[in-house]
Amino acid sequence: MNIRKLQQGLKYRGRVEAVRQTYHVFEASDYFFVLSFSLSKSRRGSGYFNVVNRTAVAYVQRHLGGKSSVTAKQALLAARRTKHVPSSLMALNILYVLVGLGQARIMRSGEHRQLFFAVRKPR
Repeated sequence: MNIRKLQQGLKYRGRVEAVRQTYHVFEASDYFFVLSFSLSKSRRGSGYFNVVNRTAVAYVQRHLGGKSSVTAKQALLAARRTKHVPSSLMALNILYVLVGLGQARIMRSGEHRQLFFAVRKPR
C-alpha cells in the first residue's frame, strides 16, 4: 500500500449507520479509507480506521451483486480463493464501503447483531 497515494485527494463518499458504530467512507485512487466511530456514549470519540482495496470491493460486488440477505461471512466465502478478502472484518468493511457508495443497503440485523446486506448489481 502506498500511503502517499492513499492520502492524495481523499473524497468523502458516504456515511453508514450500523448497530454499534458510524462509518465514514472516503475514496482515494486505489483504496477506500473507512473511519468508524462508536455510537456508545461511554466510548464517544473512540474509533478506528481500515483501508480497503478498490479491487476487493469490485470483486465482492461482481460476485454478490443482485443478492439480498448477504452477510460478511458470505462475502468472505465468495472470495476464499483470492487474496481480496483475507478476513471477516475486511469482508464487513467491504460491505460498509458498498453501502457508503450507495451500492448496497443494510437490510436488518439478525441474532447476535449479525448484519444482512442487499447488494446491487454493478453498473
